[in-house]
Amino acid sequence: MNVRVNGESRELDDGTNVAEVVGALTDADRGVAVAVDGEVVPRSAWGATALADGQDVEVLRAVQGG
Repeated sequence: MNVRVNGESRELDDGTNVAEVVGALTDADRGVAVAVDGEVVPRSAWGATALADGQDVEVLRAVQGG
């Protein structure tokens, strides 16, 4: 299936979930937020949220700065 992740088209296996996408992008265990088609997905639902062809996923990571 084809999914847009952070604005880039990616070919993913059917049944890929949000947790797998996040794991492929970052090893951070805190400070990460995810939205699928503009809707925030709670961390507790990442493993249960399967992605579908054509969806738009945004993975955001908080960074400390000053």
